[in-house]
Amino acid sequence: MTASDEVKGLDLGALRTWLDAEVPGELPGDLSATLITGGKSNLTYVVSNGERDVIVRRPPLGHVLATAHDMGREHKVMAALAGTAVPVPRMIAACSDDSVIGANFYVMERMSGTAFQRAVDLEPIGAERTRAITERLVDTLVDLHAVDYASVGLADFGRPDGYLTRQVARWKKQLESSRSREIDGIDELAERLTSSVPASSDGTIVHGDYRLDNVLVDTNDGDRITTVLDWEMSTLGDPLTDVAVMLAYQNLALAAGPSSGQVTDAPRAPGYLSPDEVVERYASRSGRDVSELGFHLGLAYFKLAVILEGIYFRHSHGQTVGSGFDGIGAMIDPLVQQGLDATSK
Repeated sequence: MTASDEVKGLDLGALRTWLDAEVPGELPGDLSATLITGGKSNLTYVVSNGERDVIVRRPPLGHVLATAHDMGREHKVMAALAGTAVPVPRMIAACSDDSVIGANFYVMERMSGTAFQRAVDLEPIGAERTRAITERLVDTLVDLHAVDYASVGLADFGRPDGYLTRQVARWKKQLESSRSREIDGIDELAERLTSSVPASSDGTIVHGDYRLDNVLVDTNDGDRITTVLDWEMSTLGDPLTDVAVMLAYQNLALAAGPSSGQVTDAPRAPGYLSPDEVVERYASRSGRDVSELGFHLGLAYFKLAVILEGIYFRHSHGQTVGSGFDGIGAMIDPLVQQGLDATSK
């Protein structure tokens, strides 16, 4: 078995040897792999022996931001959440030895369901079902924030105290790590955030990139959310940061044209909860104070801008795998402007 261009970044022979040693009998036989396209951060592969599929996750190739793309964190949080109200895949094994495939990685069960990224994909199921799915999306986030992190073994997963101050400092540092050009307004946004950090609410598990296309929905089983994916930025912190990230994606989609290059335009689909309905449902279900969402939205836009600038940096240096990267650079200016708008209120 040799890695082809299709599976760049994943040495199937090395993976086969490692699986046989770590989890004998878990996935016997010759392996094939396909890169799941559309991912612009960690690389996700479907690996199959012809009878059964698993998922392998590893960091991106090339320039990687400090503290980002930690496969061990993703594996740890999903393993801890097994048995809670938050749906996650079964973790199979994790590898922290970079010498196996060139990076740390983990293997997990492949779950059924659809990641709804585009409004055109939601439209055929109708407004009523779309509304129910987005209500479940909010409710699942409430369930996540209700988990007693200490009781599931995540007491050392992060430091809730001072979380927001550290987040602003972290993403300013990440910006400097990926800065290769001038971006109008981004330094002003960073300074606004630095000078207006509110008191953090009680700490919870934070997903870090929560949105509809980071969950799978089984349309053959009552539109049930079967799993929450993409935990690479998870930690312990202020739960309103998750709400703000979800709203940021939604506001960007609603402000842009239906064929724009936004990460997702699913919130444009008929029946999708409005931003106000999302906030109202979350506040009602969780009982949390959402009065400081302006700051959190500004931070969410800043964080997304920095993440995309990191992807733009890698893409401009030929270090990305798969398609869908054209236009990444042009997506950053609207994020900065939305952040400035959010923090001016």
